Amino acid sequence: MATKIRLQRHGRKNYAFYPIVIADSRAPRDGRFIERIGSYNPNTNPATITLNFERALYWVNVGAQPTDTVRSILSEQGVLLMKHLQGGVKKGAFDEAEAQRRFDAWKAKKQKAVDDCKTAMASKREEAAKARFEEEKAKNAAKAEEVAKKKAEIAAAKAAEEAAKAAAEAPAEEAAAEEAPAAE
Repeated sequence: MATKIRLQRHGRKNYAFYPIVIADSRAPRDGRFIERIGSYNPNTNPATITLNFERALYWVNVGAQPTDTVRSILSEQGVLLMKHLQGGVKKGAFDEAEAQRRFDAWKAKKQKAVDDCKTAMASKREEAAKARFEEEKAKNAAKAEEVAKKKAEIAAAKAAEEAAKAAAEAPAEEAAAEEAPAAE
């Protein structure tokens, strides 16, 4: 039986995630499978990959053929590198401890690169948020200035109106004051 390591499509329209499975090559894409060894979610940034490393290495060693996408996932996780290193141990090029040391060094370098990428993305998001905040602050200050200007214009108009009203009432009061002594 020819076995394949491949992706099954799950999820909804425009939001798929993929279990990584071992299946007979003749089985349908989303049909029967032998074993599920992980999952791949391309919707996150960076893509989320969970993988049972030992089982993936076992299936690669017994001859299961990965599809192109799964091959890149296995390569990224180090399964194919470990298979290569185990081949070197079998040939006698180096011992198991050396192979594990090389793999650990590669894994640490890979993890550092991923962490650097994540921190760069986080700082970029933080700077963008800070820039949006400053822009919003400037807009709010301009709007507050405009509102204060309008309120000052309204207050000035109201003061002028009251002054005009007071000026109109003042001659009437003066006339009433002049008539009052004459009536006495």
